[in-house]
Amino acid sequence: MGPVTRSADALIRLYQEHLSSRKRWTCAHLVAHGGQSCSAAVRHVLVNRGLARSVVPTVVRFVACYQAAIMLASSDVQGVCCCGGIPIPFRFRR
Repeated sequence: MGPVTRSADALIRLYQEHLSSRKRWTCAHLVAHGGQSCSAAVRHVLVNRGLARSVVPTVVRFVACYQAAIMLASSDVQGVCCCGGIPIPFRFRR
């Protein structure tokens, strides 16, 4: 793993350890489909493929997270989808 990839991995770990636990919501993709949160999935791809080859899968994952948030809109779930650094709030009907 190169120095830039290690730095990106360290930033994701810092986010997971210090910010994610304090934001009080869960990734919409995780809520809708189970498995890993977006940050865990992106970190996994980053470590296995490197920075350059992880860009497209990361974008695909964030789009899938956004689509999961839209899908959850028809349910009773409330929360926020965090697509990258931009939290996208959603509130659903009861």
